[in-house]
Amino acid sequence: MSRFEIHDLPLQGLKRVIRRCHADSRGFIARIFCDTELLEAGWRTPIRQINHTRTVRSGAIRGMHYQSPPCCEMKLVSCLRGEVWDVAVDVRAGSSTFLCWHAERLSADNLHALLIPEGFAHGFQALTDDVELLYCHSAAYAPASEAALNPFDPRLGIAWPLPVTDVSERDQKRPMLTEEFEGVIP
Repeated sequence: MSRFEIHDLPLQGLKRVIRRCHADSRGFIARIFCDTELLEAGWRTPIRQINHTRTVRSGAIRGMHYQSPPCCEMKLVSCLRGEVWDVAVDVRAGSSTFLCWHAERLSADNLHALLIPEGFAHGFQALTDDVELLYCHSAAYAPASEAALNPFDPRLGIAWPLPVTDVSERDQKRPMLTEEFEGVIP
C-alpha cells in the first residue's frame, strides 16, 4: 500500500501529495519522501538538497523563486508546523498554462504536500505564526541560476489571502514581468 495519495492539479505536472499516516496512542508516523512511490507523480532524480524554513509571522510572504536552466529543479514542499498558502506559477516556455498559478493550503494537520515540477516558480504566505516547511529539491542551489518573480506582479495576479505583514526587500524589488519574458525550458 502506498503511503501517498497523489492528485493532479489544474497546472500540468503540479501534484497534491497527501501523506497517509499510521497513528496510535503514542502519536503517528508519516513518510515525507519515497522515490519509488513518487515516481508515478514525476519525481525521477535523487534528492539533491533538503531545506527547512521557519517563518515567524502570519501574513509573511516568501517567493516566487525558481532556478533557470541548466539547474531547473523539482520541489516537494511539506508543512511541519502551522499552515501556509503555497503557490506555484508555471513559467515553462510554450506551456498552455504559462504564467498561471495554483495554490494549496498545506498544514501540519492536513499532511498535504505540493510536488512542484521543473519550470515552476514557488512561494507561500504564512497563514499562522511560526510556520515550518521542509523542502526536498531535485537539484542543489546554484546561485548563478537563481531567478524569481515579483510576488505582487499584476500580470500574475496572485490573490494573497491575508494582509501582507512581511516580505524580504529582495523579493519586493524583483522586477515586474515584461512582454519579453518568454519563460524557461526545463
